[in-house]
Amino acid sequence: MLIVGELINTSRKAVKEAVLARDAAFITELARKQAEAGATYLDVNCGTMLKDEKDSMEWLVDVVSRAVDTPLCIDSPDPFVLDAGLALCGNGQPMINSATLEAARYQTVVPLALKYGAKLVALCISDQGMPEHVDDRAAIADELISRLVKDGVHIGDIYIDPLIKPISADITQGRDVLEAVRRIMTGNPGVHTICGLTNISFDLPERMQVNSAFMLQAMACGMDSYIIDITNRKIAAAMLAGSAIMGHDRFCRKYIKGYRSGIFA
Repeated sequence: MLIVGELINTSRKAVKEAVLARDAAFITELARKQAEAGATYLDVNCGTMLKDEKDSMEWLVDVVSRAVDTPLCIDSPDPFVLDAGLALCGNGQPMINSATLEAARYQTVVPLALKYGAKLVALCISDQGMPEHVDDRAAIADELISRLVKDGVHIGDIYIDPLIKPISADITQGRDVLEAVRRIMTGNPGVHTICGLTNISFDLPERMQVNSAFMLQAMACGMDSYIIDITNRKIAAAMLAGSAIMGHDRFCRKYIKGYRSGIFA
């Protein structure tokens, strides 16, 4: 199970203020908390820093890389910012968030994945727009995987994001994503699926209940990677339980360790 810690993102007010103030201590603590909670990658996103995103990305990557040994997921809509962040990554194989099937995005981001040997999050979006139903997601995913492998990206480095939309706006979205994950994972051995988990519960009360339930159902359909707040105990506990049920936790050691640490309290 690959876990991308989502907290170092300037869309969060406290993080943006820390970046503006170049408060390395705040970012360092945030990085360490996520690494200690079990994140296998740390997302670094400063996309809201419209005037100095590149400088902010370089500063963040430097601070986070000094704080932890965890590899980084460089997250930006701007390929020049992606390049700048990736150039400074030194903690193992980096990850890029994200490519799409849109021609302009594909042609600028995929070469960066090849240049840096990075894992690649690939969103199910094409030049025709966002997918509406399960068939759209599966078709875009199949084409993305085919093209990426043909262009030299190892299938094990591809993380397909089926693009989760809130069930509060369309009650069919959760069901469609789960079926899309099942099709993608069954039809493309070796590929991975990933999602930004909290999108599913947008605008609903008690969002953590929805997030946890969806995560476990997606896990059962084959999803093996998540972009989440792994420092949240409810999410971390649900993931430990789900991993044990799925047979990913030998002798339930991680589950028992989590219990002893008080994560289920």
